[in-house]
Amino acid sequence: MPDPRGGVVEAPDEALVELARAGDPEAREELFRRGREVAYRVAYRLLGNSEDAMDAVQDGFIKAFRNLDAFDGRSAFRTWLLRIVTNASHDLGRRKGRRPALRLTDLDADGAGPGGSGTSAVEPSVEDDPARGLHLADLRRAIDAALARLSPAIRETFVLFAEAELSYKEIAEAQGVPIGTVMSRLHYARQKLQAALEGVEGLP
Repeated sequence: MPDPRGGVVEAPDEALVELARAGDPEAREELFRRGREVAYRVAYRLLGNSEDAMDAVQDGFIKAFRNLDAFDGRSAFRTWLLRIVTNASHDLGRRKGRRPALRLTDLDADGAGPGGSGTSAVEPSVEDDPARGLHLADLRRAIDAALARLSPAIRETFVLFAEAELSYKEIAEAQGVPIGTVMSRLHYARQKLQAALEGVEGLP
């Protein structure tokens, strides 16, 4: 069955932004549909709480739609949006008191948190192999501890890279820092994660 929204679904983000600026509700709905999942993953990773993440995403989209005139097109709309959602997450975290970063044990098998698109919280192979399950638990604890020790700026950079799958250039635009800073932060984060994993038995 053809999508009743027709060309809106197929339009690029830039065209949808122009339509949304003109007050087109379908264009806003489509922009929200395209960005909500990745925005949620980033907010959830930064806040470690499903309800707070949803609040941050809602605040971020409201601010984005209210300030569409400020989007100048120099970066992709998704990059601009994630910068707003990231700031909204930090604001909410400060108001409520910082929570620990999301633990990998809170993620579904496909990487989605509560309310995400995941369908299974436990991989079948883990259930079939208790030893492997214990090994994964050790691995997750090591990564959790390493991520928790990263500074907020470096953790944010890592989340934008690992969860949002942004390029170095996009992360630099989202955070307002040089690409060299992004590369340095990711290099530091990888070093800390690698050091944490070296202490987990069973890894090569």
